[in-house]
Order: sequence, then C-alpha cells, then structure tokens
Amino acid sequence: MADDNHAADNKFDELKGAAKQAFGQVTGDKKAESEGLVEKTMSKAKEAFADAKDAIDGVGEGVKNSKGDNK
Repeated sequence: MADDNHAADNKFDELKGAAKQAFGQVTGDKKAESEGLVEKTMSKAKEAFADAKDAIDGVGEGVKNSKGDNK
C-alpha cells in the first residue's frame, strides 16, 4: 500500500491546488487559476502512479506466493 505520509501529502497538494484554482476563478487571476489546476492535476497523477505501483507490487507478491517462494 502507498506510504500514508505520501498519500496525505498528495491529498493536501490536491486540495491546495483546488483552493488556488478557485481563488483564481473568483478574483479573475488566470495565472493563479492555471497554477492551481496544474498543482491539482499533478497531485492526482502522483496518487494514480502510487496506486498503480501498489497494484503491480501486489501482483508480484501474488505470483511469488503462488509459486511457494514466500521467503
């Protein structure tokens, strides 16, 4: 499973990006809006990558266990 600290950091970054994006929308600051969108998107991508890595690690462990190599 993904490291809980990294998951929390990614979620915090996602929320921070969403807040920055919303601030930019409300104030008409296109730069802040764009930066917030990028930050939010990047944190979601990091989270998806961590989830995929966990899934691959799980498959590897399953294959290892099915062969009886549970060292």
